[in-house]
Amino acid sequence: MSGSAARLQAIDAVIAYEAPTPTFAPAEAPGEIFGRNVFTKAVMQKRLPKGVFKSVVATIEKQAPLDPAIADAVASAMKDWALEMGATHYAHVFYPLTHGTAEKHDSFFEPDDDGGSIAEFAGKTLVQGEPDASSFPNGGLRSTFEARGYTGWDVTSPAYVLENRNGTTLCIPTVFVSMTGEALDHKTPLLRSQQALATQAARVLALFGHGDAGTIVSYAGPEQEYFLIDRNFFLSRPDLLNAGRTLFGAKPPKGQEFDDHYFGAIPDRVLDFMLHAERELFKVGIPAKTRHNEVAPGQFEIAPMFERSNLAADHQQLLMVTMKRVAREHGMELLFHEKPFEGVNGSGKHVNFSFGSSTVGNLLLPGDTPHENAQFLVFCAAVIRAVHRYGGLLRASVASASNDHRLGANEAPPAIISVFLGEQLADVFDQIAKGGATSSKEKGTMTIGVDTLPVLPTDPGDRNRTSPFAFTGNRFEFRAPGSMQSIAAPVYTINTIVTEALDFIATALEERVAGGEDFNHAVQKVLEQIITDHGAAVFNGDGYSPQWQVEAEARGLKNLRTTLDALPELISAEAIELFSRYGVFTEREMHSRYEVAVEQYELSIAVEAKLTVEIAGTSVLPAAIRYQTQLAQNVAALKAAGVEADTSLLEAVSAPVKALREALAVLKAATFDDEAHGALHARDVLLPAMHEVRVAADELETLVADDLWPLATYQEMLYIR
Repeated sequence: MSGSAARLQAIDAVIAYEAPTPTFAPAEAPGEIFGRNVFTKAVMQKRLPKGVFKSVVATIEKQAPLDPAIADAVASAMKDWALEMGATHYAHVFYPLTHGTAEKHDSFFEPDDDGGSIAEFAGKTLVQGEPDASSFPNGGLRSTFEARGYTGWDVTSPAYVLENRNGTTLCIPTVFVSMTGEALDHKTPLLRSQQALATQAARVLALFGHGDAGTIVSYAGPEQEYFLIDRNFFLSRPDLLNAGRTLFGAKPPKGQEFDDHYFGAIPDRVLDFMLHAERELFKVGIPAKTRHNEVAPGQFEIAPMFERSNLAADHQQLLMVTMKRVAREHGMELLFHEKPFEGVNGSGKHVNFSFGSSTVGNLLLPGDTPHENAQFLVFCAAVIRAVHRYGGLLRASVASASNDHRLGANEAPPAIISVFLGEQLADVFDQIAKGGATSSKEKGTMTIGVDTLPVLPTDPGDRNRTSPFAFTGNRFEFRAPGSMQSIAAPVYTINTIVTEALDFIATALEERVAGGEDFNHAVQKVLEQIITDHGAAVFNGDGYSPQWQVEAEARGLKNLRTTLDALPELISAEAIELFSRYGVFTEREMHSRYEVAVEQYELSIAVEAKLTVEIAGTSVLPAAIRYQTQLAQNVAALKAAGVEADTSLLEAVSAPVKALREALAVLKAATFDDEAHGALHARDVLLPAMHEVRVAADELETLVADDLWPLATYQEMLYIR
């Protein structure tokens, strides 16, 4: 079958699509299914001995050390519950440095002496597993021949049963470490950073009179953007299939310029998928809250409610796996790539961040008069200091080849990391810098001018969608994370840099108070010092404007435009000292993260370059040849009709393809001094060469007869569903 015939067949398949059978039982109350497949505290309370249950809850809620003596009792109860839910296997689920999810399944059942089987699940099996550590990215922490690695039960993240049409599996969230105890995953440093944050936050709260503030944890609420296209189109595009983004594709006549897709009525087929996906998410305890159309055609968003950061990170990974699976059941492919389509908005994963406890509440809640809320101002100032001192690390935490396609464009925050406070807080901190805050801008009201409509309250400040780190009322929103990545890296980075700021503040206040200074005066002086030294990070203007680039440089803020500009921040002396001091990473672990990220950057671009050459050679150039042949055969007739026939189409594409092939050969043959030089070649040579091929091919798409063009077009993929 020719490429163009396959493309037309894909369109016919979309037209003939029939929705799957509805998944909701008519008598089922939607709220009753939430957490149905989760080994929750309520389930544990019913099934565990009282002492064991209290021990588990103390570990979950108060970060108490896990008592190894309880493992057998928990394992037995968990096994019995899972078997009642239909499970035949269990799996330690972990999150390696691929930003994906990994799992190793083992059967509960073992043969007995009578030729039958018996279900076994011991405490040691619950607590520890042993997957192969040599086959995952490790950045030099393990040699290829050194295979041993361990998964360890994370009791703070509940086990759950994952359903499949042919059975169920008990899934146990775990950490993944090497034989030497070094982190090979994203969860281990996240848990370490939570512990460090709790320690330093407690010091500050004690100074405010909270002797028992409870265990302070960070909370995260990630907003997940994604694209949906019909799976027939997806399977017809080798670039989407292998790279997750289109390497070719001319802009459609209509894109997103009318702003008519954003928050528009959700298409029936998409809503059908959303309802099904949310039901599956509810079963495993993921609190999906919001769904809507996003800015670009074919783009959508789902946002869960706030949870503890480590649980939110686990749930995000499970959400991505679940949504992809459900989309395929509805004949669609869900794309998490940050930039699957050139010329329309890409996708991010905005991470809303706050921290606090059930005892003291949200420490980033300003109240109606934030100028009088010294405790809030101290914790908010800690975030400002953290972002200013370690903006480069925040940028590095979201660095990838795919995210480079959206950061800095007018669809995502710039690569310059700054803080937006809003008018109210900016005014309060400005007053502090001048000697003391005495007032706060108040909320107002909005009269719309229609008698039947209510008077609406207005916030004392607007929002800023161009800021990478914006205060949004009771939390900060980090808008730079990419839609494919785990949220663990951004969150453990935020946790750690805020920990350092709280350590600084606690030490400064303790020293001042010990020296006889009045506590309130000490708070004022410390706040004044922070906003004076670190206020350069606060910017409430347009982050997209060219003027901000100049102003940011004058302020001393880093503009790390690409991943390779940002990644060295991970192995700077300052970063290694920071993460080592609070026990989040060792120096070896920091270098491993850098090595893995550089390698993945180079590999990602190399794969895309190979795909570009392959698709150009097997699809684009043959289409050009066929069309050019037709033109040559009909040139006289075209001239008679007054149409100029361009017979040089082949050269327009073949020349840049040849240049790209030569650039790839250099990468394959070269022996670079280190991994970074290969990555630099990918960035500085392969990416521009790929761009040249694309420009020529996309121009060709607008000229070649439609019945000859082999690739599904943007117009088809974004609008036909």
